[in-house]
Amino acid sequence: MNFIEFVGRNRAVILSSLAQHIYLVCISVFAGILVSIPAGILLSRHKKAAEKILAVVGIVQTIPGLVMLGIALLLFGVGNTPALVVLSVYSILPILRNTYTGLTEVQLGLIEAGYGIGMTSSQLLFKVQLPLALPSIISGIRISTVYIVSWAALAALIGAGGLGDLIWTGLSTYNTNFILAGAIPSAILAFLFSGLIGAVQRLATPRGLREVKHDE
Repeated sequence: MNFIEFVGRNRAVILSSLAQHIYLVCISVFAGILVSIPAGILLSRHKKAAEKILAVVGIVQTIPGLVMLGIALLLFGVGNTPALVVLSVYSILPILRNTYTGLTEVQLGLIEAGYGIGMTSSQLLFKVQLPLALPSIISGIRISTVYIVSWAALAALIGAGGLGDLIWTGLSTYNTNFILAGAIPSAILAFLFSGLIGAVQRLATPRGLREVKHDE
């Protein structure tokens, strides 16, 4: 059976696995955003502690995915919960780091000007710092999402489903069609997410900054 025939016969299974994969990616990245952006704002105001905290988060990021999934399996059992916990943890660092970097790179003169016209710290954050840091934050979300698309394939090992199910089935049965049915949509999904978030990043970048980057 060639690959095209295989896809036709197993279309429902492939689409179901794809939908589950997208679910795992979207929920875990969203959880990462909810944690990382407030944490990044907090760290930007406590720069001495920021380096240590970012270093610790970076160390967690280097722990192999299988190890993290094994720990989550012991704590939460099988299924979506342990997978989402692990993927959410892995999604944090790129967003946190880019949020912190974007906020700390806002020009001091703009902040002083904001205070000079009577802005409060909250007004300055939401009207000046976050808008200017937004392209960097979205870049972190983009990096995180692409990583999670690939790491989510491991979630099949603890019963969370997704495209990894097809890949691992193919590896265990030496069936190339199953491997391709999981790997190709996963790669396409990563490109689509990257392109979509990249377009949002360009729209969020102030025109002046876009022109500077273009000139460079």
